[in-house]
Amino acid sequence: VLSGCGVYDGTEIHEASAILVHLSRGGAEVQMYAPDVPQMHVIDHSKGQPAEAESRNVLVESARIARGKIASLAKLTTADHDAVIFPGGFGAAKNLSTFAVDGKDCKVNREVERVLKDFHKAGKPIGLCCISPVLAAKVLSGAEVTVGHEEEEGGKWPYAGTAGAIKELGGKHCVKEVTISFPVNFHVERQVSTHVDTKNKVVTTPAFMCEAELHNIFDGIGAMVKNVLKLTGK
Repeated sequence: VLSGCGVYDGTEIHEASAILVHLSRGGAEVQMYAPDVPQMHVIDHSKGQPAEAESRNVLVESARIARGKIASLAKLTTADHDAVIFPGGFGAAKNLSTFAVDGKDCKVNREVERVLKDFHKAGKPIGLCCISPVLAAKVLSGAEVTVGHEEEEGGKWPYAGTAGAIKELGGKHCVKEVTISFPVNFHVERQVSTHVDTKNKVVTTPAFMCEAELHNIFDGIGAMVKNVLKLTGK
């Protein structure tokens, strides 16, 4: 489920691409969706500032990432799919919800809320990365999610305050790294962190919530996708 095209006003493109690569590698068939609604606003990504008097449609912009193969979120039915995954990017907090403006008092897009509740009710896994776990925290009471750390740590985790908001939304936040290393038999092995809420079948990973290397973010997303696919039982 996409939320536009571009980190500051839509889907984080690297995250969406990573998800698609890992799904392809896992042998999954993919259908992309986005709500057919106007964006909250348009950001000039070269300046990081709103583009005045410009408007765009979330579905139309998301089609850029989907290479045109996309449908309105209103057409997504649980019966036709084994799992659903939400990339991050500010679009999740601006277009799929009002979290960017309203924080803990945010509202979630009606179709997004329907999809999350339907998949949860059906016992089908839900994957979310970066900022998008706030959607699950808002809609699925008591869901366990991660957005990484709860302190900024000198700018390494610039959006750490989101963890507190997740708790205020009624969710449980679990501190996780993007990638951690530890010695095993004198060799350094890498373990990518993700959180799996087995009760609710919600899988989350921090991704760009951390100022980390792109390959570490890619690996973290891969762990999330792998766990989502595992939870489908297929």
